[in-house]
Amino acid sequence: MKRDGRQLDHRTLEEIRMMALERVREGEKPSAVVESYGFHRSVIYRWMRTVKGRGKGLRALASRKGTGRPKKLTPAQERQVFRWINGKNPLQYGFDFGLWTRQIVRELVEREFGVRLSLASIGGMLARLGLSAQKPLQRAYQRDPEAIERWQRDTYPAIARRAKREKADVYFWDESGFRADAVQGTTWGVKGETPVVQTPGQRQSIGAASAVSAKGAFWFATYKGALSGELFVDLLKKLMYRRKKALHLIVDGLPAHKKAVVKDYVASTQGKLTLHFLPGYAPDLNPDELVWSHAKRTGNARRPLRAGEKLEDRVRTQLADIGNRPALVRSFFKHPDVAYISDL
Repeated sequence: MKRDGRQLDHRTLEEIRMMALERVREGEKPSAVVESYGFHRSVIYRWMRTVKGRGKGLRALASRKGTGRPKKLTPAQERQVFRWINGKNPLQYGFDFGLWTRQIVRELVEREFGVRLSLASIGGMLARLGLSAQKPLQRAYQRDPEAIERWQRDTYPAIARRAKREKADVYFWDESGFRADAVQGTTWGVKGETPVVQTPGQRQSIGAASAVSAKGAFWFATYKGALSGELFVDLLKKLMYRRKKALHLIVDGLPAHKKAVVKDYVASTQGKLTLHFLPGYAPDLNPDELVWSHAKRTGNARRPLRAGEKLEDRVRTQLADIGNRPALVRSFFKHPDVAYISDL
């Protein structure tokens, strides 16, 4: 079988099949898994059909022993390559580029093992190791790794234990802005010709705040203008309206969240509302960030407004739909970045 114009040997193909199906069994989407190995999406469904049936399983995907040349790297050396790449960057090995490429991996392998491999061989090895080319997430250099580790190890667990003793809820809070003329995602088009997407001529913008819990609870409100301390208090009052249980609310360090007027309001609740602040420059610790990612990249948010349609109505409809899907809300807490959060 060929991939990206290259012929794969039987052993390589068998390993890719096995790894791909194991990843599917662990919960990854088949289409995403097969794309990471460079195959057409129909291939993995054929593999899945092959292993179905009594007495089959993964053995049905086994290939006959190949007669080609043996691999130049031993299994131990390939595992070492994985350790070099996983969680590290080329700068740590003396390269002047911060992203892993096949060329840099080839140079590192040649330098350390004295073995010269083709770029195709490097690509095949990386695929066997479960690695794929991905767009990296950007992290602010001001992040404090020790503060983040302390939050995950000590601070949040202490908040969770306290809330459990008090029979209180724990919510994560965040705000985001929506624009009618914003284009989210990508679209296909002819190479060299940038596609044109029609957007409303009238610019509309709206702010939204939401709060989520690991149990699947969801609250939201929309607002106009920039967030101030006074506006934050108004939103908190809406969140607390008719609330019976005490609430521990986890927010980021936005200046509006720390204004004196906010502190005064929190004090006036006499312990019914407590604010906790995430470490700085660490939005990935907040599962509510995933709400905005979902809202802006799926559903109604990707359709241009029709004539006379209000952006606020569109946003409220979509957020209400999220609130009606507790399973979706709980799924945001399954992201690896927020795995430190436990259901109370």
